[in-house]
Amino acid sequence: MRFKLTLEYDGGPFMGWQRVSAGPSIQQTLEAAVESLTGVHADVTGAGRTDAGVHALGQVAHVDLDADIPASRIGEALNAHLRPHPIAVLSSEIAAPDFHARFDAIARVYCYRILPRRAPATLTRGQVWRVPGKLDLAAMQLGAERLVGRHDFTTFRDSHCQAKSPIKTLDRCEVIANGAEIEIWCGARSFLHRQVRSMAGTLIEAGLGKMSADEVSAALDAKDRARCGPVAPPEGLYLVSVSYPK
Repeated sequence: MRFKLTLEYDGGPFMGWQRVSAGPSIQQTLEAAVESLTGVHADVTGAGRTDAGVHALGQVAHVDLDADIPASRIGEALNAHLRPHPIAVLSSEIAAPDFHARFDAIARVYCYRILPRRAPATLTRGQVWRVPGKLDLAAMQLGAERLVGRHDFTTFRDSHCQAKSPIKTLDRCEVIANGAEIEIWCGARSFLHRQVRSMAGTLIEAGLGKMSADEVSAALDAKDRARCGPVAPPEGLYLVSVSYPK
């Protein structure tokens, strides 16, 4: 039976979602928990292959299980086997046999958190990018508006990106103040590898007065990776939600 899992995790201790030989991954840790619960190895497929250090508030995955456990309790059972790893199954439900967490997704939302202050982050260390300077929120908002829409995002594409095309439709790119932090919210059906972190780094350049909104547009139009601002570090990025057809 195929199950849909909604997950939350702290990406700090992991090499990313995808299993790798270099260290622990979220996928590998989940698969170990499944095997500990059922006695059988099963592949866990995620909606997004988050990078090392990237967090999730609403990652979605699917897994096929042959376990005599009610669907509503699969999450509780897996959480018991996931301890002490910082991964939690928030919900579990029976999915259609052909449901695919990655390919069936119609929208993904990411949030990038920034702490603009000189003092180090203490309570939020590893969860935000601390930028030691004042940021111009309005300038960041103007730059973000230039990125919305269907574009060739080569400028904001990692050199190792495996996507067939750099053309994506960015449905949402907003910059908001949330207490002492500034957040960049991005929504699209899918993203290029490190696209959100690349855009976040460029928008912070705008906030520091190093780029104007016109220069953000020019960088996008250039389709040149060299025109991208510094890539923001992974610890500020969160996969917030993944949506599917009703």
